Amino acid sequence: MTDPPRDLTPPPWRVALPRLALRCAVVVGAALLLLSLYDVAMTLSDRLPETDRWATQIVLTGGVLLLYATLISVPFVPGVEIGLALLVMRGAEIAPAVYLATVLGLLLAYLLGRYLPITVMQRLFLDLHMTSACRMIAEIAPLGADARLALLRQRLPQWAAPCVLRYRYLTLAMLLNLPGNAVIGGGGGLSLLAGLSRVFRPLPIALTLCLAVAPVPLAVWLFGAEFLG
Repeated sequence: MTDPPRDLTPPPWRVALPRLALRCAVVVGAALLLLSLYDVAMTLSDRLPETDRWATQIVLTGGVLLLYATLISVPFVPGVEIGLALLVMRGAEIAPAVYLATVLGLLLAYLLGRYLPITVMQRLFLDLHMTSACRMIAEIAPLGADARLALLRQRLPQWAAPCVLRYRYLTLAMLLNLPGNAVIGGGGGLSLLAGLSRVFRPLPIALTLCLAVAPVPLAVWLFGAEFLG
């Protein structure tokens, strides 16, 4: 077994806060810019001749959804809210594309967690002064899947461990649909941690994401944006 990194001392807040603020500013700015540009671009494209309109809108929508999928894979980003904003703006016509982009973004976060160097995650948690999470990451890093499950079973409250671990895919699906889940990492953060834990297998996680993301886009596709109130 390899030794965990020796220095897990978080940086001073005067160092960590500017880095965190910069990350937040970049993400929030990108989200606002994404929504604003998309709205303006689609409005302008509505004035084009019909023969050119559809091709232009497909390209615009594809580019925006690619950026959206990238954004939603970032931890602590309110991806659900961004997706809802897109659904409110364009309604049923964009619902299937938002659904696909959301699934792809969360799957990207899972794959990053599964294959990203552990030092990257530790640096983020140290900036947040989450030293307990850093130590746990260092502890589980060299373990296999069964050993990780055993360790998580020990760390979780006795009353919660059997249910959470046995039905971990269902638990993840519920957390992904929890309003305000950005405070616990958002869809991107939860998917990233699922990959990092290595106790979620790729095929079941892909199926879980497909089912967990489906309800709202499906409802908007069937009933229109009025469903969102």
